[in-house]
Amino acid sequence: VQLQASGGGLVEAGGSLRLSCAASRTPFRINRFGWYRQAPGKVRELVAGSRPGGAINYADSVEGRFTISKDAVNTVYLQMNSLRPDDTAVYYCNLNAYWFDLGSIDIWGQGTLVTVSS
Repeated sequence: VQLQASGGGLVEAGGSLRLSCAASRTPFRINRFGWYRQAPGKVRELVAGSRPGGAINYADSVEGRFTISKDAVNTVYLQMNSLRPDDTAVYYCNLNAYWFDLGSIDIWGQGTLVTVSS
């Protein structure tokens, strides 16, 4: 099973982008999902992710600007508004889901680059 991320690109400060991440096979159940990012010279950090019980956790730096969601099938989204230059990073999606033949596995997308110009 693979995750295919898309939607990155170059945008001016204040603009918006929507990232998508689709699993190559529809899981029976999604246990946990999230988006992470890694800026040049920095460690990978959580941007937004689900928690047990359905709550969503956002990094302080994106709270109120970014929204994570998923559809009922196999795709996770990250809507990013009011983008700032310090949002520039490679964004990675993460999915922990259950397939009948695989059990529960944790998989990562290949990363999609977001560049915000000032």
